[in-house]
Amino acid sequence: MSKSVIESDLVIEGDVAAKEGDIEVKGKIKGDISAKSLDVLSEGQVEGAVQAKTVMIEGKQSGKIACDELALRATSDVTADVQAKTMTSEKGGRLVGQIKITG
Repeated sequence: MSKSVIESDLVIEGDVAAKEGDIEVKGKIKGDISAKSLDVLSEGQVEGAVQAKTVMIEGKQSGKIACDELALRATSDVTADVQAKTMTSEKGGRLVGQIKITG
């Protein structure tokens, strides 16, 4: 399955679902996201709840995150309550919120 890309000049207001697909965000999504995997690149912004198997954030995210694997890069800026099985964070990554790692 191919990756759906939200380009940097695109703003989506509303929920986005790709339950068996991958989403890459370079633009902005104001709404909840459900996907197999989600990558929020450095210029990307998500305002809403995220549910995915794997989540990688370089950009900004606010809301809730529920996933199996969460990776926060050095440029990430996250304000969210997180529930994940595993989480990795690079030095410089920012996360404000409650964190629950279930292992």
